[in-house]
Amino acid sequence: MERIEPKNVSIKMRIEKNGRGGKTVTVLFSLPNNPTYFTDLTKKLKSHCGSGGTFKDGRVEIQGDHKIRIKAYLEAIGFKVIQAGA
Repeated sequence: MERIEPKNVSIKMRIEKNGRGGKTVTVLFSLPNNPTYFTDLTKKLKSHCGSGGTFKDGRVEIQGDHKIRIKAYLEAIGFKVIQAGA
């Protein structure tokens, strides 16, 4: 398990709709291997966005299009956020 130093980590983010019944989900992927840290981060993001979500298969999924809120939150705690896709 990797120790997470936010200033040294880039997180990729995208919006997904496919295979979700038309629902929009904000997905964070290419995460370092530390399930405990990202499970806790998922809880904080869900609370910050007032939305549901999960951490599974090494990805954080937050229900809804929250890319602006999530990007601002992650950058405030030191992560570099890369928006993937359109």
